Amino acid sequence: MDVKLRDWLWTAGAFLLALTMLVAPLGRPAQPWLVVASAVWAAALVPVSARWPRWAIVLTAPLHAVNNLLAIAPTSLVVFRSARSVRSQGQLWALTGVSAVLQAGFSALQAWRAGSSVTDWALDISFTGLFLLVFPALAGALVGRRKPLTQVLMERNDYLEHTRVLTANTARSATRAHIASEMHDMLSHRLRQLTAHAGALERTAAEQAPELREQVELIRKTSAVAMEELREILGVLGTSADSDEDAGTRADVERLVAASMSAGVSVHLDWSGPDLADADARLRRAVHRVVREALTNVHKHAPSARTRVTVAVADRVKVEIVNAPSGEPRGGGTRRGLIGLEERVELIGGTFLAGVPVGGGFQVTADLPVHPVVQDETGATGAVAEAPPPITAEVLTVPRVIGGGCLGTLAVLPALGVTFVLLVIAIFTRGEVTAQEYAGFQVAVTHEEEVTETFGFGVVSGNAGCYRYHLRDSDDRDVELCFDRDNGLLTTKRELAR
Repeated sequence: MDVKLRDWLWTAGAFLLALTMLVAPLGRPAQPWLVVASAVWAAALVPVSARWPRWAIVLTAPLHAVNNLLAIAPTSLVVFRSARSVRSQGQLWALTGVSAVLQAGFSALQAWRAGSSVTDWALDISFTGLFLLVFPALAGALVGRRKPLTQVLMERNDYLEHTRVLTANTARSATRAHIASEMHDMLSHRLRQLTAHAGALERTAAEQAPELREQVELIRKTSAVAMEELREILGVLGTSADSDEDAGTRADVERLVAASMSAGVSVHLDWSGPDLADADARLRRAVHRVVREALTNVHKHAPSARTRVTVAVADRVKVEIVNAPSGEPRGGGTRRGLIGLEERVELIGGTFLAGVPVGGGFQVTADLPVHPVVQDETGATGAVAEAPPPITAEVLTVPRVIGGGCLGTLAVLPALGVTFVLLVIAIFTRGEVTAQEYAGFQVAVTHEEEVTETFGFGVVSGNAGCYRYHLRDSDDRDVELCFDRDNGLLTTKRELAR
């Protein structure tokens, strides 16, 4: 239920309950304007307890100056709600003590006006102070102390979840670094040796076996490409970040194009939009890899074809490499390079296409997001993206829910119990007398308690200390009984017309 709606319902309930005293008084009837005033006061305490809880505890005291027990009963809920919001225990019990003293004072004023004895006053203030003030304050304090502890529990759980994921990321990064180190120490050394021997063999073959020159040149180029791919793999594993700082930038793509041109391939670069120097490293590596792999395919399958490299940077980055038809016969490739490109592009949320366009030749297209949608596989940022959201107070243990309900019940029961008893008394008291009973009331003999215990308090009468009852078997006649405030004896009785 919405909090505001709940507050409105409690406010309306407290107001209507307090107004019951107008038609069914409990104790000496109070003036109608006092009953209405106490009803308004009791209802106003509900919203006050939400915004100013400290004031709400103290402001329950004036209700004890009015003989309206149905307005006093809901104050236990106000005290309970206010005590939950007061964080300082010392301040809470100081306010409770001040409110108890004020309640005793206002109750003494009401007892004096009603002519009650000191014993009745002491019993009344003991009951209301214990069950409608101290008890709800204690229950509210316990619930209020649990709330920050629950918040600490949620924060610690969230922290531990983040720590666990961060530890796993760190361990994964360490494993990758170890693998990269082994690859760098073993494979890179062997590849450098292979490249060096291939270069020497190429020079020897040029002098002694020219017919083997192309094969030896292919071996040298392949070893150089393998070395570049090894560097890229090491970069993905997180150990060669410095080697690809400018990968995918305009300068890097220009170097790839220049290298292809120096190898005899006719390549033209068309770059539109800003540079990618400040772009995400994953995006830049994908651009580098697409351009390099596509130009490598041109070298292998169409070295004499004119080629255009287009990079368009806007909301997304579109990379396109198109080569014209070539006179060389197209060799059968494994397409493993293109499959690897497609996987890399899709990994960061892009799309990849490769095939023969209308008119012949070959076309490679990659449409890449400026901000990749997946987590950086290098783990270099140290960000924790796998931690679940923090738990909320509604999903804690069943014992906590039961315990919270018990504490709330401790505060609710006194108010509900008092209200129920008072309503039963108000409903089931007779409120009327017969002609014979009325004749039996004797001035200076009949005591007030004898009448009220048997017939209730009747209805509101305009005279202080007087009770008005309906005369049974008469539609238009009432009787009024007035009692002395000091000794409680009947002073006057009379019949009244309705």
